Amino acid sequence: MIAILTNPQRFMAFSAWFAPLLGVIAAVLAAVGLWSDFAAPPDYQQGYTVHIMFIHVAAAWMSLFVYACLGAASFLGLVFRVALADAAARAAAPLGAGFTLLALVTGSFWGRPMWGTWWVWDARLTSVLVLFLFYLGYLALQAAIDDEQRSARACAILALVGLVNLPIVHFSVEWWNTLHQGASVFRKDGPAMPPVYLVPLLTIALAYMAAFGGLWLVRIRAEVWRRRANVLALRAAG
Repeated sequence: MIAILTNPQRFMAFSAWFAPLLGVIAAVLAAVGLWSDFAAPPDYQQGYTVHIMFIHVAAAWMSLFVYACLGAASFLGLVFRVALADAAARAAAPLGAGFTLLALVTGSFWGRPMWGTWWVWDARLTSVLVLFLFYLGYLALQAAIDDEQRSARACAILALVGLVNLPIVHFSVEWWNTLHQGASVFRKDGPAMPPVYLVPLLTIALAYMAAFGGLWLVRIRAEVWRRRANVLALRAAG
């Protein structure tokens, strides 16, 4: 992937066929995941509310994964001046914000019947909200600075600072008292969820990941075309 990011021509050729492929994979996985979601029986404690968890948990995973991608791209662009790295970071930010917002909203829908409230200021929810604010801050800073090089540096620094929040989100349930339940999938002793719930959750998570990959490539391609158009416009004006 590093070799592709350092060569825009190679990236454009690769993404031209791989992005649509990821879109097809995402659509198939989403259909299978939603079918298995609706086919799953109600939980003995959560009832039909458990179906929200398949959407919510997968979106929460993606909010962290996309920010890690954003941070990695920002690091490559800021430190190693990797071609397309800044475009990759810019393309990832709105997608990550969308996944994080989906996690927050669906979490509130789940929390209302389970906890009796839409929101509590516990460690997990607050740290995810901070993650969402980092996404919004990145987008706002990007829009506020007209000079693209200065904007790229400032946004990259902000993204790298935000990486500190990722372990806080992940370990918040273990470090502090919280209403949020602990890990039920990635555990040392194996998943605590029965297959009837684990399968739709993992399928939807894979659908999210494929959709993100396809949309990310499409957005990077759009950024490349935008920059090429700007270069051509400057040449024509000069």
